[in-house]
Amino acid sequence: MRALKLSLLALAVTAVVLALAGGASGEIAAWQRDFQNDLAGALRALQGGDRGASAAILGLCFAYGVVHAIGPGHGKVLIGGYGVGRSVAIGPLSLIALAASLGQALTALALVGAGFGLLSLTRVQMTGLADGALALVSFSAIGLIGLWLAFRGLRGLWALRGAEAAQAHGHDHGGHCGHAHMPSAEEIARATRPRDVAALIGSIAIRPCTGALFLLVIAWYIDLVWIGVLGTFAMALGTAAVTVAVAAISVTSRRAALASLVSDGRLTVLAPLLELLAGSAVMVIAAQLLLPLI
Repeated sequence: MRALKLSLLALAVTAVVLALAGGASGEIAAWQRDFQNDLAGALRALQGGDRGASAAILGLCFAYGVVHAIGPGHGKVLIGGYGVGRSVAIGPLSLIALAASLGQALTALALVGAGFGLLSLTRVQMTGLADGALALVSFSAIGLIGLWLAFRGLRGLWALRGAEAAQAHGHDHGGHCGHAHMPSAEEIARATRPRDVAALIGSIAIRPCTGALFLLVIAWYIDLVWIGVLGTFAMALGTAAVTVAVAAISVTSRRAALASLVSDGRLTVLAPLLELLAGSAVMVIAAQLLLPLI
């Protein structure tokens, strides 16, 4: 019964954090189309000499980034799943979320610059590349990270079987309880090692925002590349505002779940269980994103 309660608690925490992956996708898609129309109008006004339109463009871009991040997407799914599944501090995970969003902006700039300057791609071809091959690579990488989290969780649960048997034997002989109730500083440091950080950032950043491509293409054609670059980073900051919030929520939810059971001998089961559930959720969502592309 206690194991069942722990499983339900872990599942509830994971569901709360990753629920942001869904949402009213139809309404958000409509909002994004409205933003794109407003952006096109503001760019035309700036081209016509209205310098005040630049502030409106940057504001629209930031708002677009927020709305884009709230809708169904892979960035917050991965950040949220990682925050629930691993022992990581809010600060480092928030920086990873910010870096991933800025990385998406850099990818959009590189794609448009290379596409127009070197490869002579059309807007449709660039958008197709972003929503096709790059999305396939990105979602596949996210699914692999989810698989890695789930595998770590399973391995942790399996290791506990032997550890609990050894501890029970030690208790029978007057030994003391040797299991850790909270993650150590070394465990937290390992959760943010460079390889993990690079995998998280790269899997998100490799696929640029379609809205950023839309903005950069129009800005390129009307010789206002500077506002396109600034607007792209404004979008990235808007996206980061959401993903950083998801990072904070996921880490806080995990800590609350663990702290509530700090005096419980079954606490050591909850940490790998959270990792298993979070990894499984990330894999399922990645699969849902991949299926339309296959």
